[in-house]
Amino acid sequence: MAETEKIYYSLRETEQATGVPVTTLRFWEKQFDELNPRKDGHGNRYYTKADQELIKRIKYIRDELKITRIEAIQKELHTNTKRSDERQSAVEILQRVREELVEIRKMIK
Repeated sequence: MAETEKIYYSLRETEQATGVPVTTLRFWEKQFDELNPRKDGHGNRYYTKADQELIKRIKYIRDELKITRIEAIQKELHTNTKRSDERQSAVEILQRVREELVEIRKMIK
């Protein structure tokens, strides 16, 4: 039976899914209006898949495109060029392939 996909993910789950540290996620919430996770009565943050995709996009712009100023990242987010989206997708696919190859190599040894 297929597992149903969750609607909301905790701060820690989002950290694991995106590779972005909790402290950075909290900082980015203050810098990017688009990143606005749901909070419960205790202040716990809950992110959607769309939030996680936005976080990955910000991380890609910062790490791969080497754009580090918040204002420049915001501009790139709003530009949302198809070319950079395709490049981001390609990088993510290659990273997954690399991880799988590393696992296969471990099984062979």
